[in-house]
Amino acid sequence: MQELFEKKQDWTDSEIQQIEYNMIKGILGCRTVEAVESAITYASYLNFTGITNGNYPVFLNILTVRNHNVIDALLGTRDPFLFMSSIQPNHFIVATCFSILTKYRKAEIYPKTLGIILGVFQTTYNSPLDGYKIYPPSVADVNSLGKHLNEEKGQDDLLNRSILDILDKLSSLEGQNVDEDMEDLAVHAHNIRNNFFDSKKHLVDVIPEVQLRLEPNLDKDVQPRNTLSLAEAEAAQPAAAE
Repeated sequence: MQELFEKKQDWTDSEIQQIEYNMIKGILGCRTVEAVESAITYASYLNFTGITNGNYPVFLNILTVRNHNVIDALLGTRDPFLFMSSIQPNHFIVATCFSILTKYRKAEIYPKTLGIILGVFQTTYNSPLDGYKIYPPSVADVNSLGKHLNEEKGQDDLLNRSILDILDKLSSLEGQNVDEDMEDLAVHAHNIRNNFFDSKKHLVDVIPEVQLRLEPNLDKDVQPRNTLSLAEAEAAQPAAAE
């Protein structure tokens, strides 16, 4: 029993790494002002280092953060659609992007986050058959993509147009005679696209209603405190008495 009251003297590397992981997980949860500010600083650092083949999983993890300030810091001045253009798409990247779309409710995802994901899909499925070999989307994946169409904005909206173009690429897989899953995927992608364009039809006719429900009570993003650069802070100080 005495051991229970003694301070722990030795820590393994795995235990320390778990503590660090839990701390970062709390920061990226963005539930407090301090966490948001820390997450913004972390995202800014990632923007500074740049995305590479050796660190892209960390960047993908940031895309799950539900705070637009953090995503803005990650992107900086870059075009969301081109953010991951330096990385060759692979199964892990595309699967993760579809899982993020699944996680977010309709109209909940930050537009810039959606733009980053759509940019990955545009690159992956520009050649539909090659993209299918990298990651074959399921019908559920296509529903997760299609649910983010905004029927009120029409096809001229950039995000809508991008989703529709990707659905068009996937629908072109129809008749390739590769397997039944590909055929089902292509037909479903075509149906979602067709229902969006047909004024007499709606997405709910082809995508399960539960996936199209809006969340009326979304928590607002926790905002960071107003901060000044060092130069601005120094300029705001009253002149020292001579």
